[in-house]
Amino acid sequence: MFKALRAVARFFQDTIGWNRIGVVLSLTIIAVAAAVLFHMLRNLDVDGVFAALKATPHVDIAVAALCVAGGYFTLTFYDWFALRTIGRAEIPYRIAALSGFTSYAVGHNIGATVFTGGAVRYRIYSAFGLSAIEVAKICFVAGLTFWLGNATVLGLSVTVEPHAAGPITQLPGWINRLIALAILAVLFSYIGWVWSAPREIGQREWKVRLPNGPSTLVQIVIGLFDLGFCALAMYMLLPSEPNIGFVTLLVVFVSATMLGFASHAPGGLGVFDAAMLVALWQFPKEDLVAGLLLFRVLYYLVPFAIALAILGARELLYMRGHKVLPRPRPVEVAEPFISEIEREKSDAD
Repeated sequence: MFKALRAVARFFQDTIGWNRIGVVLSLTIIAVAAAVLFHMLRNLDVDGVFAALKATPHVDIAVAALCVAGGYFTLTFYDWFALRTIGRAEIPYRIAALSGFTSYAVGHNIGATVFTGGAVRYRIYSAFGLSAIEVAKICFVAGLTFWLGNATVLGLSVTVEPHAAGPITQLPGWINRLIALAILAVLFSYIGWVWSAPREIGQREWKVRLPNGPSTLVQIVIGLFDLGFCALAMYMLLPSEPNIGFVTLLVVFVSATMLGFASHAPGGLGVFDAAMLVALWQFPKEDLVAGLLLFRVLYYLVPFAIALAILGARELLYMRGHKVLPRPRPVEVAEPFISEIEREKSDAD
């Protein structure tokens, strides 16, 4: 199976190029989302949205905030796991937690998470002796954890509730279930592949040893908790009626999240919201928009403000010559990898 997948990937790379496919896909998703939002929100009652915001129970908002906190707490284990995967287990959890939280909080809001989150990670980890290539490996392993969790949640939830994905995929339930089973089949094949023998990808200093079978299961559990907390936060912000069930919301939420990531829009802005509005047609638009606004405040804006405050305070301590904190390498934050990677490549040659 993996040989066939590699052959298909090589064909697309040689004939079209993955970069072009990615750009076209992102622009297509954004264009469709913009058209959907215009169609669905042109008659939106703004006063109704404010009324729905005021009517949202404070207890539900508090529970949703706790779920968001749980989600970001889970994100800290993305970096903790990645550090152990690349052989840097000496980095303490508190540093992994700082990097995981701030990198995702910043990356979620600015977009291009690989680069923005990578810049934040490099600023933190370089103070503890990690090179740019090691930080790139951390980003890769953390991303792998995220996608393994997404694949598991999407495959299982769509298998249980295949019709929930219908408004997004525009496919009948039985085809959605077949797609979900195919996702699970690929997932189980990957687990078996890494379980059977040590696996590595990349070349020379870029080589990464993939987590083995048991470690991959740990990755999946981390991803499950992350997505579960986030979806539960969204679930708490939806109106109580009609009751659609948590699994249905899970299908919609994960599908919308993946579309948002595929668009590369900051926080999936517009794309995530359009998918939620299309899939959750049962709810009044004003109530659903109010829930989406609250979710964006809790999951995006509040953590972003906290992350900026933490990073800003940390930089002030560096400027004052604080002796407790190790000093990071003086690399430009906008392009943290370029000079380091070129230097290490030249040393290797």
